[in-house]
Amino acid sequence: MCSQDVQDMVNDLTSRVRQRHMHGRDHGALPAYVLFVFFVLPCGSFAQALLPSSAALVIADGTPVKLQLKQTISSAYAQKGDRLDFVVTEDVTAGGFTVIRAGTIASGSVAKVQGRRFLGLGGNVIIKLDSVELVTGDRVRLHARRRFKGVSHTKLMAEGMLLAGLIYLPAAPVFLLSHGVDCTVLKDTEVTAYIDGDSQVQTADLAKAKESDSSLKELLAFLPPRALTGQGREGDMINLIFIAKDDDFQRVFARAGWVKVDKKKPTLFWHLLWQGKHYVKLPMDNFFLFGRAQDYAYALPDPAAILTRRHHLRIWKTDHEMNGSPIWVGAATHDVGIEFEKRKLWMIHRIDPDVDAEREFIARNLTETHLVTRVEYLASAVPVFQAQTASGEAYHSDSRMLVLDFGRKRAPLVAGIQRTDYPHAGN
Repeated sequence: MCSQDVQDMVNDLTSRVRQRHMHGRDHGALPAYVLFVFFVLPCGSFAQALLPSSAALVIADGTPVKLQLKQTISSAYAQKGDRLDFVVTEDVTAGGFTVIRAGTIASGSVAKVQGRRFLGLGGNVIIKLDSVELVTGDRVRLHARRRFKGVSHTKLMAEGMLLAGLIYLPAAPVFLLSHGVDCTVLKDTEVTAYIDGDSQVQTADLAKAKESDSSLKELLAFLPPRALTGQGREGDMINLIFIAKDDDFQRVFARAGWVKVDKKKPTLFWHLLWQGKHYVKLPMDNFFLFGRAQDYAYALPDPAAILTRRHHLRIWKTDHEMNGSPIWVGAATHDVGIEFEKRKLWMIHRIDPDVDAEREFIARNLTETHLVTRVEYLASAVPVFQAQTASGEAYHSDSRMLVLDFGRKRAPLVAGIQRTDYPHAGN
């Protein structure tokens, strides 16, 4: 018998009993069909009809949880067992319900640390995830371990020993005492953890999952405002967003006259020696976002002063897409001169402190290709009005980012994102 049939029978019983009371009939004896309902029908069906039901939802083992590390750690000072905090960057859903909300803090720890060592060996850090809180307030276990390695100098050590051996053999073993580089795990490093074991919750305690109206909106909520150096110092601000497939992305920059710079390598000195002032692909330092170095580094040198003045841009690809095209973010500054930095004993570029002017220049430069379908401002989730570069130079901004869409057709941004139309956008 289905629960609806039982419910109908209960309603009928209630009606009949009320009629008996209204007509003053004997209350002491119950009709046979009343006894049948209470004692003959299956108890489970009857209880199901009388009591509200709350379905159980199973959160499957291995459900992914995307996170970002909230602090920078280093093998130079970290200790095994140190507690770590991570922030959930995307809602986690199961069965059409939200079970973990974006912004929730997950807990983890340092599982292993090795400092830099002799023989040119670099440091190592292993981190692990422990648990995260569900929307119900319960905690579930997570499993994820990730190893980070510092730079080793074993090759340089071997080359030094070989060279020393050719000049004076007893000096060669001294190079065995050389150290590698400590490992630094940067703030905002992306980590994916997984639910450890099946977990059961009641759907009555959950909210229906909302369909995301924009991957761009999700990205902005947890986008770091500034890029970091390899040691964790904050530097250039993130002031550009690109929506483009990889081929379209490179095609637009190439048509606008930008060049990909060389990566740092031992042959840099020879490039400078032979090409001198004509070396347009002069490398840039690596900056880090989401715990990784830029995917592209572009430069647009000033023909009158190639080495000292250039527009330059570091770009990172994100995990987000919009209308089927990847979303990229960039940090742009304008080099206006060269100066000697005593701390590094190396030449560095001095930038124009008005970084918004560089943002506007890039927008005008790229829209002149007629391959940009939309250019719009967005407000940064974490404003940056006054800041310093990694080398200590001050710069200022109105803290807006500029979105440039290289898609084949224009698609509007969704509600909930603060924006203004860019006056020079063109097709």
